[in-house]
Amino acid sequence: MLSLDDLIYAALREDIHTGDLTTLAVVPEPRPALARLVAKEPLTVAGIAVAERVFTLLDAKMVCRPGAVDGQTVLTGAVLAEVEGDAALLLQGERVALNLLQRMCGIATLTRSYVQAVAGTGARIVDTRKTTPGLRVLEKYAVRVGGGINHRTGLYDGILIKENHIAAAGGISEAIRRARAYIPHTLKIEIETETVEQVQEALAAGADIIMLDNMDCDTMRQCVQLIDGKIPVEASGGVNLTTVRAIAETGVDIISVGALTHSPRSMDISMLLD
Repeated sequence: MLSLDDLIYAALREDIHTGDLTTLAVVPEPRPALARLVAKEPLTVAGIAVAERVFTLLDAKMVCRPGAVDGQTVLTGAVLAEVEGDAALLLQGERVALNLLQRMCGIATLTRSYVQAVAGTGARIVDTRKTTPGLRVLEKYAVRVGGGINHRTGLYDGILIKENHIAAAGGISEAIRRARAYIPHTLKIEIETETVEQVQEALAAGADIIMLDNMDCDTMRQCVQLIDGKIPVEASGGVNLTTVRAIAETGVDIISVGALTHSPRSMDISMLLD
């Protein structure tokens, strides 16, 4: 897994490559400047330290002053951070810093909307593995900042038996049996189900968590009653801000929302140079 610095260096190399032609032409001499990162719309802040790190990797002498903290909701015009340093280096870091900050703020803002939509139901909003390649750690951090919960980080840290695993293993019971024989006792087994009958089989086979995949609310409610609090229940599929409240009110414990990371809108943030 890439470290934060490795990720930022890769992004800077992608953008600057052999040199920033515009800045080399227009700002050829060192010149001190102050840059402000400004919110152009209301948002939930996430990634201030990440944006600041872009600039300090370009020049360790950059001085960064946060104007907001991660998790804070700010209004249009809020100064999220100030950075002092050489104008040319500020300009070279601008787009990478903004790309990461805008993306992370977008995820945190969207996540908070989902969390607020289910408030009072007891259901928790969790993310998925539908993340931007290479940015998973940052995107899942932004979900937490927005009040959501992280699902497994990758294929290596959790068992989730899905439709294709079930087909390859020859059925729900056999898939659970094989998983139980393979993993240590410290890991839980989650399995995806699509019908009431599959839920019954998963329960009988000893699943630790049951996912209700693409079920309507009436069927989910029936499955929740069938499981009767024995194990956690996760809802997945067809989740959006219009449907999430009704899904939460079926009694499920967890609602996974791929949209948190696969289709958030990047927030509008600008860098203004003095």
